[in-house]
Amino acid sequence: MPRKSRALRTVNSESGQSVAELALATPLLLLLVLGGIEMGRLFYMSVEVHNATRSGVQYGAQNPVTASDSAGMQNAALKDAPNIPGLSAIATHYCQCVNGASSTCAIGDCTGSRMLIFVKVDTTAQFRPLFSYPGIPSSFPVRGEAIMRVPQ
Repeated sequence: MPRKSRALRTVNSESGQSVAELALATPLLLLLVLGGIEMGRLFYMSVEVHNATRSGVQYGAQNPVTASDSAGMQNAALKDAPNIPGLSAIATHYCQCVNGASSTCAIGDCTGSRMLIFVKVDTTAQFRPLFSYPGIPSSFPVRGEAIMRVPQ
């Protein structure tokens, strides 16, 4: 009989130790899970913002007519990421001569050279973590930028 009582005492003392280890490890495991969730949300938003940028610039780079349609490029970017709150898009176009001279996109600007048309779309959204973490700002911008040449 004395052997069984010693074994029971050993099991009881070890069960208290495992409860203490679990109590110490749980906050660390919870922090790792929350960090993984936040990083996943940030990566998802970053991919969506960059895809929206690319969508807007692809719309504008179709031809010289769509290159001057800034509102159309902005709408294409915003429609590509409808589930990103507060997404903003700015679309512009500019011209450059093949010889490197700047151009105002007017016919005849590039005398002796060919004019190239470029479209540019910039998108921005604010990422807000689910919880407030020490040392991490409460929100920060996620930006995307794309430039594409318009075929002529």
